[in-house]
Amino acid sequence: MTISSLSDGVVLEEIGRRLEAVRLGRNQTQAQLARQAGVSKRTIERLESGAVAVQLSGFVRVCRALELLDGLDAFLPEPLVSPIALLKLRGRSRRRASGKPASAPSAKAWTWGDES
Repeated sequence: MTISSLSDGVVLEEIGRRLEAVRLGRNQTQAQLARQAGVSKRTIERLESGAVAVQLSGFVRVCRALELLDGLDAFLPEPLVSPIALLKLRGRSRRRASGKPASAPSAKAWTWGDES
C-alpha cells in the first residue's frame, strides 16, 4: 500500500508519528521542541497526533527545529521548466494557468442500429 492511497487523516497521523519519532530519537521533550521551534507545546501535541488544526507555519518551524527542512526538495521538488517553455515565456515567469480544457476522449461515431 502506498501513502498516496491512504486517507488524509491517515497521512497526517503518519507525518505526526514520524515527527514524534525524530523528536524522541533526539531525546527531546515536546516542551523542549516547542521552545526551540517558537511554538506552543499544544502545537507539537497536535502535529504529533495528526490533528488538522495546525497552521503550516507551525509545521515549518517544527521541521526547522528538527533540522528536516533540507528534505523539502525530496518531498516537493522544484518544478523543472522545459527549454521550449522558457523560450515561450521570454524570461517571464508564469502567473496563471491557461485554463485550456483537457482533451476529451474521442467518442465513437453513432450509426443507425447502435442503440444497444
